[in-house]
Amino acid sequence: MAARAVELGIDTFGDVAMGPGGARASDAATIRQVVDQAVRADEVGLAFFGVGEHHRPEFAVSSPEIVLAAAAARTSRIHLGTAVTVLSSDDPVRVYERFATLDAVSEGRAEVILGRGSFIESFPLFGYDLADYEVLFEEKLDLFRRLLDERPVTWSGSTRPALENADVYPKTESGLTAWVGVGGSPESAVRAARHGFGLMLAIIGGPAHRFRPLVDLYHRSLESFGHDRRAVGVHSPGHVAETDAQAWEQAYPGVERNYTVIGRERGWPAYNRLRFQHDVGPEGSMYVGSPETVARKIADTVRTLGADRFDMKIGTGGLPQDQALRSIELYGTRVLPLVRDMLSS
Repeated sequence: MAARAVELGIDTFGDVAMGPGGARASDAATIRQVVDQAVRADEVGLAFFGVGEHHRPEFAVSSPEIVLAAAAARTSRIHLGTAVTVLSSDDPVRVYERFATLDAVSEGRAEVILGRGSFIESFPLFGYDLADYEVLFEEKLDLFRRLLDERPVTWSGSTRPALENADVYPKTESGLTAWVGVGGSPESAVRAARHGFGLMLAIIGGPAHRFRPLVDLYHRSLESFGHDRRAVGVHSPGHVAETDAQAWEQAYPGVERNYTVIGRERGWPAYNRLRFQHDVGPEGSMYVGSPETVARKIADTVRTLGADRFDMKIGTGGLPQDQALRSIELYGTRVLPLVRDMLSS
């Protein structure tokens, strides 16, 4: 892959930040910090800034499009999107309208990454039955794909009222970029290909090479469904500091806090330093270290998967804002050129 084709982006879930002295920041302060992070990402030349949607106490952002609109007003080049939008518990028409509006105010920089979500809080919150988990996503993704054509839509299904020659506004000026976030199932990769979406792999466990068969399946499926090549991206957690040791010390408390809370719900074993050092190593899914260490690992992943974009999820478990901003700065000014140099050679 030509080095110029590789893009680097940043994702955040709006993990509630740590304030002075390690105190928990407010949700409002965290959201303002997320907007400042988008500004820094734009300043250092990154391609994408994504904000996740969650409805639980560890994360401050439940309406990412509003946060992204605020970021659009303070940035000029970077693309802005979600990581992910939980389409299953939302309405495809409203999702399309919100992102078409974001595309307008950002002058064509909006993207949407659609997913089922790895958390389930939004389902009971908005009145959906988890028993319909599969059919909700399948039907709503089908409808959303039709809306992207920006022509009147006739559609019927079991999860929302039918549409008859319905037109949706606003129209975009050059179309809306859309991906499907996939956690690792072959069925999800085939679904993304069938509808002609880009594939965004959420690699949050294990080495990247495990996902190569999934990428190959996606490309074969695109061809079988008659679609041209679509972009493949990777989303994984990470943090950059001046040295490996500094990055590890800064990232570990938040990672341990995040895994402890979520692991308690899901029956995971206790997290510890040994597990963390494996996760940040060559066979782990975390990109934590010095610019050189992180760049080497990203370049290996891009080569292995033939990826077009790598999005690093920052601030896992909460991170002081000065460390988050410095991580973004190093990622854009040092990691990005190193990755391109490594791939070009």
